[in-house]
Amino acid sequence: MLRTENGKQMSFFSMLYDKIPEDHVLKRIWNVVDFDFINELLEDSYCKNFGRPAKEPALMMKLCFLEYLYSLSDEKVMEEASLNLAFLWFLGLNPEDTLPHPSLLAKFRTQRLKDITLDEVITEIVRQCVEKGMIKGTGLAVDTTHIEANCTKKVPERIMKHLAKKIFKGLEKDNGTVPVTVNTTIPNYKEIEDHKEAKSTMKAYLEDVMEKAGAYAGEETQKAIEEAKEVLSDERFMLQKGLRSLVDKDARVGSKSKTSQFYGYKAEFAMTTDERIITAADAHNGEYVDGKEFAPLLEKTLHTGMEVSEFYGDKAYFRKDILDALNEKKIKGYIPVSASVYKIDEELFAYNKDSDEWFCFMGNRTVSCKKTKQTKRGKTYEQLSYLFSKQQCIDCPHRDICIGKNKSKARKLKVAASAPLFYELSQEQKQPEFQEKYKKRAAQEWKNAEMKRFHGMSRARGWGLRGIRIQVKLTAIAVNLKRIAALAHASKPKNEEPGTGNASKKGHIFVFASTFVHIYAQFAKNKAQNLCTARCA
Repeated sequence: MLRTENGKQMSFFSMLYDKIPEDHVLKRIWNVVDFDFINELLEDSYCKNFGRPAKEPALMMKLCFLEYLYSLSDEKVMEEASLNLAFLWFLGLNPEDTLPHPSLLAKFRTQRLKDITLDEVITEIVRQCVEKGMIKGTGLAVDTTHIEANCTKKVPERIMKHLAKKIFKGLEKDNGTVPVTVNTTIPNYKEIEDHKEAKSTMKAYLEDVMEKAGAYAGEETQKAIEEAKEVLSDERFMLQKGLRSLVDKDARVGSKSKTSQFYGYKAEFAMTTDERIITAADAHNGEYVDGKEFAPLLEKTLHTGMEVSEFYGDKAYFRKDILDALNEKKIKGYIPVSASVYKIDEELFAYNKDSDEWFCFMGNRTVSCKKTKQTKRGKTYEQLSYLFSKQQCIDCPHRDICIGKNKSKARKLKVAASAPLFYELSQEQKQPEFQEKYKKRAAQEWKNAEMKRFHGMSRARGWGLRGIRIQVKLTAIAVNLKRIAALAHASKPKNEEPGTGNASKKGHIFVFASTFVHIYAQFAKNKAQNLCTARCA
């Protein structure tokens, strides 16, 4: 056995690794990121005293990284790793070593990985980049992107039909047959032209099946009945605004725009604007409101050690709670004013923050201000009621248009408590400095497109919110590693070309390894044949 200078225990065949170019993307990643922390991070998720020894957590995690980096399936990443020298080197294996079975990757994701664990992996990788000076910028952008569900949405009638069939299967398992008292003739809802009538017919039928089956319910039947009760108890279900599939119960219908919808999930990312490295990520169902979980993303970003002085977001992030959080941490926000929360017609009214006065387009000013409260949809909001001068309003030529013909009253301007602050922000955003700075947010759109086009995030790999969160965070790690490799290459001295330098000089010591290429070729061929035999067996 041979031991290389990087501390890895290597075999005679490992000298073939010298054929891997020094500027290979995986080598660049390995030179920057230390993955040893993964073993310690996942230590508590393994039992040390019982069962067979588990595969090294770092090895399994690296396989996940490769899978998402190259957009491969569990089977394909193992097949590629068995034949690819760069993959084997990155995994820390010898060319002749045996790889884990593909099924172990699925078990690793479902049993070992948790949302918190992957958050810590992202944080640690970014922290290492900060520590090594690869992240120097102080700008942070946050945005969401939609992910299509890995199933089709169905109308309530069809879902209720499947729920009834589940109850029938449960009765067969528990009793051997479906009792004759249970009506197994499912109404043909497609023949009913009125959609509302079709839904009510299927609901009445399903409720009847549940009631009749309850008298014969065993474990399986009771489970199916409880599932049906849970679905029907949601008031939004019959309105087609809640559950739309029994395969993926967490997926929801969301809006891309006023005229376009999608069915699935939303991924939300925080990313540095200069280096384009994702600092935090999370996923929610399709109904998620952008920015609702902004605070955790910001805290995770700050936990990396990165200094944040500027924040970039679209109109969805123009929310008072976000603005307050940014002000508290002294972060300058570059967020366009949203018309949904700031409803002042600036062609008619202007605000002076020093005197706390509003001016109309005729030059009249407010003379008093009162705080009031308004209740809307069960929620109470604070309002500011500004009163203009009665005398000025009486003599105003636009009075009839502004406040009507009632000469005993002056114009009242009722605005939200946050309107004065929002007015100030809207004026800042009209300046060239803001418009130039805001161009940095475009990097977020590029990153979203990259993850979808090249890393399979346009569609969910599995079902359920937990699985989607794992997919989103592993994708974030994969694109981060790719970006780290690019930054490492860009920081390389220009006079040091591939094939030169110390690394190349050391490689010449093992130049004779090329004579053994045919050995590895035969070895790879045998591995491929064995793999094919195993898959066909």
